[in-house]
Amino acid sequence: MTRAAQVVTRLAVVLGVLVIAAAAVILLQLVGAETPAEATTATRAPAPGVGQAPRSGATTDAEGETRRAVDAGWLTRTAASTGIPERALAAYASADLIVSAEDPSCGIGWNTLAGIGLIETDHGRHGGAVLGADGRPEPPIRGAALDGNGVMAIPDTDGGAWDGDTVWDRAVGPMQFIPETWRTWGADGDGDGVADPNQIDDAALAAARYLCASGSVATPEGWRRAILRYNDLDQYVADVARAANGYVAAAR
Repeated sequence: MTRAAQVVTRLAVVLGVLVIAAAAVILLQLVGAETPAEATTATRAPAPGVGQAPRSGATTDAEGETRRAVDAGWLTRTAASTGIPERALAAYASADLIVSAEDPSCGIGWNTLAGIGLIETDHGRHGGAVLGADGRPEPPIRGAALDGNGVMAIPDTDGGAWDGDTVWDRAVGPMQFIPETWRTWGADGDGDGVADPNQIDDAALAAARYLCASGSVATPEGWRRAILRYNDLDQYVADVARAANGYVAAAR
């Protein structure tokens, strides 16, 4: 086999592995393993957003947006079995429920958001930060300056309002949004009237909507496309898939 043929073969193997990993995430979602709202006692619950409402009900905030409460029993059990901090898991599950109601065709799941949260900041614990009851890491999490030195170059777009840097942009918060992206996709997941990338409910909801904007994630191709939109690296896709699959397997 020529060297060129060997390279092509290796690339094909890598891409095949990534597609299989993405397919595993989707398969687990389709059998209902991702459903955080336990309105049914059936072993195989319906997929998120399909004929299901949270047992603990829903409320409407001052902005008229429906807030869907995550089942407390599911939350406690799943946090214990996966090792995801309960405060972070609540944000991922709530975002799943909100977006599944908004856009049932998307098929986003809490475990995909948790996979991203793990890879980005260890669920808001990067660098020794502690995720508080208010959903904010302390100290705040800031990425490296996007100054073109081994990373993309993004001159300051927010006057340092979110990232504290008036020269270059930096990724901010538990889900690592850059200010420029937050300006378009910022969300108010906790209903306090402020869309803050440092707050995990806000960041998780924004991430879910951002992923769904690429189309349905209910196929391996769609799921992979969405994750690449978040970070355009094949290794990133593989890492998120591994984490997402591990979480939903542990949650069974």
